[in-house]
Amino acid sequence: MTTTHPDDNAYAVFSGEATLIFRRRLPGPVDRVWAYLADSELRGQWLASGDMEPRSDSSFELVWRNDDLSHSPSERPAGFPEVSRAICQLTEIDPPRMLRFTWPGVGDVTVQLQAVGDEVDLTLTHRGYPEGSMKVMLCAGWHTHLDILVARVRGVNSPSFWSTWQALQREYEQRIAA
Repeated sequence: MTTTHPDDNAYAVFSGEATLIFRRRLPGPVDRVWAYLADSELRGQWLASGDMEPRSDSSFELVWRNDDLSHSPSERPAGFPEVSRAICQLTEIDPPRMLRFTWPGVGDVTVQLQAVGDEVDLTLTHRGYPEGSMKVMLCAGWHTHLDILVARVRGVNSPSFWSTWQALQREYEQRIAA
């Protein structure tokens, strides 16, 4: 039985200089959750596709198709492309517990998994992001993508990416301004 973790759907925690931390609890086992991080097809169901060689210092491309995560492509805000791409560098990997990569111009991302009984704690830490509007976009983006991951792993309907992202963007703007 999967329980609701207090951090499910929780907002980003700001820690230190330019650091965001998100936590989620997912049904296990840890190898199943790991597959959603490492396998291009499964990762594409919640974040971005792109083949990743599981070794440190290897490059990989992330390919976002957020329209595919939305109930309707017409939800996409003006000015956002249908497809976005980034060449990232896998800097550290310890399957099935941790992966870390650099996202040029956007920062350093670490995802850690820890088995807790039949469940898995996921911690995503994003360091070194650019300040300003990028902070709000990253907070809303990671939050939305992680909510979709939680739904996918649990086998329930996932929220629509663009409508959720837009609502969270407004909420993060208020939270950050406060």
